[in-house]
Amino acid sequence: MKITSITLTRMVQPLDPPFNAAWDPDPRTEFTATLVTVRTDDGLVGYGSGDTMDGFEAFEHLFIGTDPLQILNQVRRIETINFHGGRYWPLEAALWDIIGQVAGLPVSVLFGGARDRLPAYASSGELKAPEARAESALAARELGFRAMKIRIARDRLAEGVASVWAAREAVGDDFDLMVDLNQMWRMSGDIDAALPLAKVQRLAAELHELGVLWLEEPLPQVDVTGARRVRAETGIQVSGGEMVRSMPEMVALIEADAYDIYQPDVALAVGMYRARQVAESANLRHRFFTPHTWSNGLGLLANLHVAAGVDAGPYLEFPFDPPGWTPERRDFFMEPLMIDRSGDLLVPQTPGLGAKIDHDAVARFTIA
Repeated sequence: MKITSITLTRMVQPLDPPFNAAWDPDPRTEFTATLVTVRTDDGLVGYGSGDTMDGFEAFEHLFIGTDPLQILNQVRRIETINFHGGRYWPLEAALWDIIGQVAGLPVSVLFGGARDRLPAYASSGELKAPEARAESALAARELGFRAMKIRIARDRLAEGVASVWAAREAVGDDFDLMVDLNQMWRMSGDIDAALPLAKVQRLAAELHELGVLWLEEPLPQVDVTGARRVRAETGIQVSGGEMVRSMPEMVALIEADAYDIYQPDVALAVGMYRARQVAESANLRHRFFTPHTWSNGLGLLANLHVAAGVDAGPYLEFPFDPPGWTPERRDFFMEPLMIDRSGDLLVPQTPGLGAKIDHDAVARFTIA
């Protein structure tokens, strides 16, 4: 079997109403998605998405004519390009989609088959006032979610903590809350200083008193010692690693016991094959693996298959913050994914990744 073509279709996600992301609050930001379509000489088609794939055309020739089933060699090819170009892991997802079709199995089974569903937490993206955040937590619980992650900004800490307090008072103690400080990496152009360790420790202690399950990315990636101190001195669990660029960096964090929960996104960080290795390494050290999934439905699906295969936990991230961010907006070019009434996200049982692409929507939102 050989790869005969790789097509990139770039689309603009619908942005009405405006979505003011906590990590990029400019409402003028255009959120784009790229659908990767891989075709083989025997007629199989695989789909992947989750990153823009900017610049990939210069490297496409390295994959044409190669065997999609030789997945380790494909992963190594992508890793050699990461040094020179972008993160092209959506291509790996499309290849796993093909491999699953060849095997006649869901990709999750190829990754271990531990689960056919995972409990999901509602992952918020916007900064909301306390009353609005409390209302969103109640609405999420009504839909079946058993947990929510609340993003807070380093320059609006008082408001952020108040929002966590309001959510806790609204949903009670039998609903898990997590908090994301987003200090491990930066959006382009963000040169403001990170919060100092002392301030993060005070914040972590207050959140621990509120029963927060974990504090995500409390410090820059380089400050492993600080992350360990936050855990040791406040008792809160610490998570991170969603955008770590390479497997050696991930291994170094695990060996340093930097976090309780490791979160590399298979579409944005280390890919699917390597994420399984992260999960196994974390598990051997009595730590958790639960990937970041904030991209689109196909990126979420790729993460779901890996997470279900390796028995990730305690939850899977589910990007959800209506009315600004809904499954319909997130998954605008495919059949939207949604939890069931028990708060679980079910793994598609069709061979491959199981995405149902809406080709009319792809055509409608394609960038000319």
